[in-house]
Amino acid sequence: MFRRILLAACAFVMCISTSAQKTANDPAKEKWFMDLGLGMFIHWSVDVQVGAVISHSMAGASDDYLERFTTELPKTFNPHKFNPDDWAVLARLAGMKYIVFTAKHHAGFCMWDTKTTPFNIMNTPFKKDATRAIFDAFRKQGIAIGVYFSPEDFYYLYKHKVPIGRMQLPQHFPEKNPGLMAYDKSQLKELLTNYGKIDFIFFDGPAEGLKEYAWELQPDIVVTRGQMNTPEQELPAAIMPGPWEACFTMGTDWQYKPTNDPQKSGTEMINMLIETRAKGGNLLLNVGPKPDGEIQIEQEALLRELALWNLANGEAVQGVRPWHIAREGNIWFTRGKDTSTVYAFVPGGKDWKYGERKDLVIRTLEGTPQTKVSILGYASELVEYKEGFDAGIYSQSTPVGLLISAVNGQRFYTDRKWPNPVVIKIENVKYRPVTTSYKQSTLDGAK
Repeated sequence: MFRRILLAACAFVMCISTSAQKTANDPAKEKWFMDLGLGMFIHWSVDVQVGAVISHSMAGASDDYLERFTTELPKTFNPHKFNPDDWAVLARLAGMKYIVFTAKHHAGFCMWDTKTTPFNIMNTPFKKDATRAIFDAFRKQGIAIGVYFSPEDFYYLYKHKVPIGRMQLPQHFPEKNPGLMAYDKSQLKELLTNYGKIDFIFFDGPAEGLKEYAWELQPDIVVTRGQMNTPEQELPAAIMPGPWEACFTMGTDWQYKPTNDPQKSGTEMINMLIETRAKGGNLLLNVGPKPDGEIQIEQEALLRELALWNLANGEAVQGVRPWHIAREGNIWFTRGKDTSTVYAFVPGGKDWKYGERKDLVIRTLEGTPQTKVSILGYASELVEYKEGFDAGIYSQSTPVGLLISAVNGQRFYTDRKWPNPVVIKIENVKYRPVTTSYKQSTLDGAK
């Protein structure tokens, strides 16, 4: 009798626990997310053919424009050069540990084989499930998979004669529009049951009711936007507790923009990654493939510059956490997770030319008898073609901070003008709090 009562009680408890609605990401999964550091954002949809801002040209548009958008653009979408394996290899080289792909942007055009709407990639001359191909290709490279999903759906609003806008009318919110909620859930069910394990989901819009459904379908999924801070095109002023994710374009727009779109330099992009990691966040860096399916050459070139920097310095931005301060002067810091190892990012280029020795005093670091200093990617033994040249690295703890003397000796370019930061790895080091004699204004992020 007692055994039957006990079993019944256990079953009741299990029933309660399994039916309880999940309302947050698992902390362990969020820590894993913070380790990744760098991801690739991919904005690509049917209106890439005309070089428009993705989806937003539908907002406030006339009925005849919306009719042309929804009926004519699918007739000509045919990315015949689409090769997601190339994208995935490039992302891996660049140090990107996860992707987020626009399976459905605000326009409502579905980049997968959906049964929920005719407004999808299977009803184009391409007739292939791009989402499945992308996920398969990136998984082969060991890259985690993320879905971008817009809860707002301009096609749905257009077909239901609701004025198109973003979170301006009650009907724009799935939580207040039962039809839209059911429509979104049917699409999420396809994405989260037919495409294997999905690691992340980025809800670009009102996520209430949908993120809970995503956790119901895949309990381990990490909700980024909709659950954590995801600033666009800007970084916080100081270290911010994680997890958080900064989303940036390489040019001025998210989707491919064929004209009037100057791109960032590789150095700007690398510095942006360093600053993001120094402040405790992940960087989600966007590419906008062309209508034919290729990544535009300008963005491919930038990613290859990042790939070269990552080949030498990847350990300084992966699996790291913020140091006590984000930077001292123009030197940024990250810390090896659960270690006393600090990575110091020192400007290169004209500030530290190839083959030159540089003496640094880092006032906020204190050496110990076990302190070891090295340069990532460089052995500090020889400088090419220089005989009898001392390329050794030296360090000493002094009353004013840690003195480091090192040579920038790794040759990346034929002309020896590699413009990007050099990373100094400092093991077994302590934080030296700023004294009143040292101006606080030189320490950005010191709190």
